[in-house]
Amino acid sequence: MGTNAYYHAFDHRRANHAPLSPLSFLERAAKEYPDQISIIYGATRYMWAQTYVRCRRLASALTKRGVRAGDTVATLLPNTPAMFEAHFGVPMAGAVLNTLNTRLGAEAIAFMLEHGEARVLLCDPEFSATASRALGLMRHRRPIVINVEDTHYQRGLRIGELDYERFLSEGDPQMEWSLPSDEGNPIALNYASSADGSSRGVLTHHRGAYLSAVSNVLAWSMQQHPIYLWTLPMFHCNGWCFPWTMALQAGTNVCLRRLDPCAIFAAIRKHRVTHMCGAPVVYDMLVNAPASLREGIAHSIQGQIAGATPPGAIIEGCERIGIELTRVSDLAEVYGPAAVCARQRDWARLSIENQARLNARQSVASSMLPAPAMPVVPPVLPEPVWAESQTIAEVLFREVMFD
Repeated sequence: MGTNAYYHAFDHRRANHAPLSPLSFLERAAKEYPDQISIIYGATRYMWAQTYVRCRRLASALTKRGVRAGDTVATLLPNTPAMFEAHFGVPMAGAVLNTLNTRLGAEAIAFMLEHGEARVLLCDPEFSATASRALGLMRHRRPIVINVEDTHYQRGLRIGELDYERFLSEGDPQMEWSLPSDEGNPIALNYASSADGSSRGVLTHHRGAYLSAVSNVLAWSMQQHPIYLWTLPMFHCNGWCFPWTMALQAGTNVCLRRLDPCAIFAAIRKHRVTHMCGAPVVYDMLVNAPASLREGIAHSIQGQIAGATPPGAIIEGCERIGIELTRVSDLAEVYGPAAVCARQRDWARLSIENQARLNARQSVASSMLPAPAMPVVPPVLPEPVWAESQTIAEVLFREVMFD
């Protein structure tokens, strides 16, 4: 048998190959853990079986409204159940999810809706005024707008054709959906800022989302059924792929509409939150909150921190209030946290001050990122450097963009 026979033996066939997609995580969670709580939002509770049905309804309703494979569905939503459902229902319809930054102005939103050729926009009333102005600035076809009502926010305009729950009722709860024909098909469109201040589109695919979701589990040694508090916006790098990670682990998503120390600590205490993510400003807010807000919280919380380099004082402060931080580095182009500060066992013997100093170091490649994809290169030398903690250098990522 010639060596080439080995390669021919594993040509992709249905029997030995299935495209990698995080959509498979949702179906598995619904079948194996149907009665496990998937989402908590105020008084609202959904189980994984219910979430699966709602996502299938969303996919079906989008299809009935003419959304086809390769179309874009945009969201202008806070961290609510609908935002989580969009991460599954939109790609189940074969479409591409574009989670818009709710902090942007009308001009930026208009550009993204037009550039991404959005067919549908799911819009929360809090952002409807901005969305309305953005739609007025568009020169070409405007998307269908769906109002995502929220009992936690009664103000704002209703600019859509119908509300989200009525839209879901149009969908088939037993919709037949399939994995993408190619794992390289896009699952999400994000926008990142360029050096000149303009926005550039970043496409992520099913394979990358699948691997990043798995990498989140490995990098954090995340147990089954975690309780994850949504302090990181789901619009940012698709929440670092954690919507898909939570389906993989059949965990519980505790959704918060806005960041507030009182609400965060109340959720941690009531639901015994195990994991959370955020920028340094989020943890700084928690560290400096009144100690009375933390009363009754005796368990430790795992936290990931990224964005600006966190000061040692924040890392140290989090350790003192029971949040064990893991430093990661994120970019839209690399699905979120592609690099992580790998904690070492012997660090536990050090003082909190020294642990904070080590945890603030630059990162190493995450579990699913091949080492050549993240070289550390000095500005004046073409060759990567070893991790010797002395040379000033830059971390480089491979990325693919489209204009």
